[in-house]
Amino acid sequence: MLPFAINSEKLVSLLQFDKASPLLFNSGLFLLLFCGFILIYQLMRKYHYAKMIFVILFSLYFYYKSSAEYCFILLGVCISDYLLGILMGQCTKSWERRGVVWINVLMNVGMLVYFKYLNLIYETFCNIANRDFDAFDIILPAGISFFTFRSISYIVDIYRRDIEPCRDFLSYTFYLTFFPPLLAGPVVRAKDMLPQIRPNAIADKAMTAEGLFLIMCGLVKKVVVADFISQNFVDRIFDNPSLYSGFENMMGAYGFLIQLYCDFSGYSDMAIGIALLLGFRFLDNFNAPFKAQNPTDFWHRWHISLSSWLRDYVYIPMGGNRCGKLRHNVNLMSTMVIGGLWHGASWMFMIWGGLQGLFLIGHKTIAGKKSAESSASTPKWRVALNLFLTFNLLAFSFVFFRARSMEDIKAMGTQIFTNFHLDVAPQFIEGYMMIVLVIFGAMLMHFAPSRWTAKLKSFYAGMPLILQALVLALIIFIVIQARQSDIMPFIYFQY
Repeated sequence: MLPFAINSEKLVSLLQFDKASPLLFNSGLFLLLFCGFILIYQLMRKYHYAKMIFVILFSLYFYYKSSAEYCFILLGVCISDYLLGILMGQCTKSWERRGVVWINVLMNVGMLVYFKYLNLIYETFCNIANRDFDAFDIILPAGISFFTFRSISYIVDIYRRDIEPCRDFLSYTFYLTFFPPLLAGPVVRAKDMLPQIRPNAIADKAMTAEGLFLIMCGLVKKVVVADFISQNFVDRIFDNPSLYSGFENMMGAYGFLIQLYCDFSGYSDMAIGIALLLGFRFLDNFNAPFKAQNPTDFWHRWHISLSSWLRDYVYIPMGGNRCGKLRHNVNLMSTMVIGGLWHGASWMFMIWGGLQGLFLIGHKTIAGKKSAESSASTPKWRVALNLFLTFNLLAFSFVFFRARSMEDIKAMGTQIFTNFHLDVAPQFIEGYMMIVLVIFGAMLMHFAPSRWTAKLKSFYAGMPLILQALVLALIIFIVIQARQSDIMPFIYFQY
C-alpha cells in the first residue's frame, strides 16, 4: 500500500498548481493529459453542449496550472463580456453604445495597469520623488494581455456592427477560455472563432494531418532550435556581454532574434495545430518574417495577430494614415510604443517599441510610393541588401527586448564598436559548431520557398495513418533527445 500512497501523492502534486512548472505544450504531462483529453473529446463528438463544457473545464484547468486562482479572473471577464455584449445589442443610442465600449476598455486596461504596470508606475514615481522603492507583491496572471485584447476586440466589433452579440454564454466562454491560444496567442478574434463554435466542429482527415504537421514543426522550432541555442549560447552572452568580443555579442544578438522567432512561432504553430485537431482553424501568426525587405513588410509577417489588432483597434481609431504626414507619424509611433508597453512593464520594451516606430516612419518616408512596387522587379543584389539591412536593424532593436538593463546595452555596444575582433570567428565556429549548424539549418528552412513547405505538408497528409504516426513518434523522439535538462517555458508566457 505504501508505494501506491507515495504515487498518489506524487500524482496529486503533479496535477496541482506549481508556479515553477506550468502546463506547457512541450512537456510530457501535457502530452499525457492531451491524449486523454482528445480521446474523451472524440467520444463526446455527438454531444455538442457536453463537449463544450468538457473543453471549457479542461481549458480552465490548463489556465489553473499556470495561474492558480486567477482562473476566476478569466471567468469574470467571460461573464462581463457576455453581459456587456447583450447590453450593447439593446442600446439604440450612439452615446450608450460608446459607454459600453468604455466600460469594457476601462475594465480590461485597468486589470493590465494593476497587474503589469503598477510597480513600474510606482517605481518611476519613487525615482522622481527620490524615495525608496518597495515593490508591491503582485503576481502577473499568465496570458492576461492576450485574453484582455480578445475581450476588447469582441465588444468593439459589436459596436462597429461587424458581429452580433453572442447570446449563448457557453459559446462565448468557450471562445475566451479555449486553451490552445490562451496563454501566448495568437490573438484570436471573436468574429473568426464564434462562427466555428456554433456548428458541431469535427476535424476531418486533412485538418488532423495539418494539425499534426504544425505541432511537429512547433516542437522542433521550440526545443531543437530555440531552447538549444538559448541555453548553450544566447543566455551566456546576455548574462555578461563584457566577457565576450564584439563579434560574439553580435552573434548573440542574431541568435536571440532567431531564438525568439522559433520560440514564439513554435508556440503559435502548436496552438494552431492543436486547434485543428479539435476542428477549429485559426489564421497564421507568422509568415517567414526574415524574408522581409523593410520594417513595414516585417510587421506584416511577424506576430500578425497582434500587429493587425494594433492596426484595427489602436492605429486606425487614432486616425491611421487618413491625416497629415505629421499626425500619421505620431499615430505610427504611438501605436508601436503601445505595442512595446503591451509586452511588459519596462522602459526597455518602450524603447524597443519606439525603435519599431522610428523604423516604420523612416521606411515610409524614404520609400514613399516605391514601397508599393513589386519585389519581382527588384534586382537580386538589392533584395539581398534589403534583407541584410532589415535583419540587422531588427537584431539591433531586439537587443532592447532581451537585455536586462541599459548597462547591458552599453556593454554590448562597447564590445561591438570598440572590441569587435573578427579574428575570433574561426574559434567561434569551432567552439560553437552545433550552435552554428542549428542556426544555419533553421535559416535554410526559413528561407526555403513556401511551396516546399506546402508540398511537404501535402506529402505528410497523403501518408497512410500508420506512417503519419511513425513520423510523429520519430519527431517526438528527436525532441526528447535534443531537450535540455529543464523544460523551458515559452518566452511569451510572461506577456
